[in-house]
Amino acid sequence: MLRKATQADFNFMFYLYMHPQVNPFLLYEVMTAENFQLVFDELQKKGVLYIFEDEGEAVGMCKLVPQHYRNNHIVYLGGLAIDPEQAGKGYGLQMMEEIKAFAKQQVFLRIELTVATQNLKAIQLYLKAGFQHEGILKKYTYLKSKDQYIDEAVMAYLI
Repeated sequence: MLRKATQADFNFMFYLYMHPQVNPFLLYEVMTAENFQLVFDELQKKGVLYIFEDEGEAVGMCKLVPQHYRNNHIVYLGGLAIDPEQAGKGYGLQMMEEIKAFAKQQVFLRIELTVATQNLKAIQLYLKAGFQHEGILKKYTYLKSKDQYIDEAVMAYLI
């Protein structure tokens, strides 16, 4: 089940965002819980944080950021992660199906995302979920901790 995140989800989201297997592929550098609280609060205020649950247990998360004006038919999907302890159980594809159903219910016509070109596991998941590869953004993300720029693939699902 996909649901809006609440303050009670802070620890789970902090754990996932800072997890060494997950963090290199998300937007934020490793930080303290105190600093992440500021990020979390800002995203909560915008209402864009979501939790994916199985039988009441949080197993994944994402951000769904509606676009505006001429792009108000688009929702940006970001910060998507499954708890590495839950990997290999099919939750990724289940969450993608729920995200697509949610977007359709909200009358979005397009879900778009960017993904590190070296994140082959995520790219395979998105392709399996029906997303199409649209291009490459060169040196799009800067990983300060590694002093490295990475390319990101643009992918989209059209409803």
